Amino acid sequence: MACIKEADFLKHRGQVVSSMQKKDHNQLWVGLQNDKFDQFWAVNRKLMETPSDQEHFKYIPFRLYMDDGYKQKLIKPITDDGRRKTLQDLINETLPNHANVKIRTHGMIPPMETPIQWMSEHLSYPDNFLHLCLQI
Repeated sequence: MACIKEADFLKHRGQVVSSMQKKDHNQLWVGLQNDKFDQFWAVNRKLMETPSDQEHFKYIPFRLYMDDGYKQKLIKPITDDGRRKTLQDLINETLPNHANVKIRTHGMIPPMETPIQWMSEHLSYPDNFLHLCLQI
């Protein structure tokens, strides 16, 4: 639950988890424990939606795994001029000295031009983080 709370704080300033009732927290946890996707997703869906007054999350919760651990950084899903940031933008901001890398998530290598907002909404793990593995 700690990772879900952290991800919610990054995406929604913690407003979704704090507005949930205890039964929602239990449903989320029990659904995950017992492989009941529908039960889990009924609650988790709220955590994956963008706020009604915005088109994107505040920050993208991610962990970029490398040989010596992982990196996390506050990355906004859009630039100051409103352009959607891509996976390449995330890599450039997190690891500025690594130009030609590949990223693997869920066993696949996504295109570097994939928008990170889309990735966060569709490729996050049950803890609501994007888990990315660096391949050099």
